[in-house]
Amino acid sequence: MAWITKQSGTIQIDRRDEPYLTAEIRKDFESRMFPRYPDKQACTIPLLHAIQDLHNWLPYQAIEEAADFLGLPASTVLDTATFYEEFFLEPRGKYTIWVCQSVSCEIMGNTKLVEKLSEKLGIGPHETTEDGRFTLMNVECIGACGGAPCALVNHKLHENLTADNVEQILDGLD
Repeated sequence: MAWITKQSGTIQIDRRDEPYLTAEIRKDFESRMFPRYPDKQACTIPLLHAIQDLHNWLPYQAIEEAADFLGLPASTVLDTATFYEEFFLEPRGKYTIWVCQSVSCEIMGNTKLVEKLSEKLGIGPHETTEDGRFTLMNVECIGACGGAPCALVNHKLHENLTADNVEQILDGLD
């Protein structure tokens, strides 16, 4: 088996003076989140979500800031961020469209939805439009099988989708 390696140990991290892990997020986690969990490491995923929700992605500087705040190695936090497909280490679109590809959605026509979205947006799954407006993603299951086929646009669930009504949803976004 051949191993593919990346030069992540020598990667140059773009830095900015303003931290990604804001004072507000720190305060919220110290007062509200840390007491709810057995240790700080258990807050890794919620913290990554909080940072990504604010900035729409997770720059490497943010990963380092989160690791420092949680008292963890940056590699541990990066492992978590790269394991889950809901975290983005590159900028994503203002609107992320998550099309469910579970068995229920597949039977009910999710392939036609992805084709329509790809045609309208000019991108395929796991790509972002050049204007930075949309990112299209396939996901295994959204958990709304009764409304298949379904998709999330950012955090809003849309059920019983068709090629026609998915286009109307896109047209209704600012």
